[in-house]
Amino acid sequence: MAAITIDMIKELREATGAGVLDCKETLQETGGDLERAAELLREKGLAAAAKRADREADEGLVGSYIHAGSRVAALVEVNCETDFVAHTDLFQELAHDLAMQIVAAKPRYMSREDVPPEVIRQEKEDYRARMQDKPEHVLERIVEGKLNKFYEEVCLLEQPFIKEPGITVNDLVQQRNAQLGENIVVRRFVRFEVGGE
Repeated sequence: MAAITIDMIKELREATGAGVLDCKETLQETGGDLERAAELLREKGLAAAAKRADREADEGLVGSYIHAGSRVAALVEVNCETDFVAHTDLFQELAHDLAMQIVAAKPRYMSREDVPPEVIRQEKEDYRARMQDKPEHVLERIVEGKLNKFYEEVCLLEQPFIKEPGITVNDLVQQRNAQLGENIVVRRFVRFEVGGE
């Protein structure tokens, strides 16, 4: 078993945002394996975040981003449980990153549950019309796959995060939830573009 050094603890802490003691214990548990320790800490953090999901999040702030040239901008309301957390650098950075995401990726809805049924129905009809030569059992799987891709494009929480495409925006929010120890909710957003709708 590898000796657990302060540098290892520091590296794990920077990667996960977990506490020093948690990092040390997890490194000991994994025999010094940094990747496995980070994975375990994320799992623990996400489990704790799931427990917090029912807690009231009525504090927070409005994050903003105005792109260079001032032709496109976004506002996003991000809520947490306490005013203290709302004023942390990590929370404010999250709100700013979400506003930047909205400017860059142009989401139309917060999540797939917010997409109106008529929009979903129209998307399915369009996919079916373009692939009517496929057998019915194959067609259904293709339509579901294309619909999932549609959600990734138009739903903020399902979009790949622009700064780290390997994770979704929802993954980012859950990571911050775990790091800050509070329920974090992205409440609403608006995107403005000169000459847009």
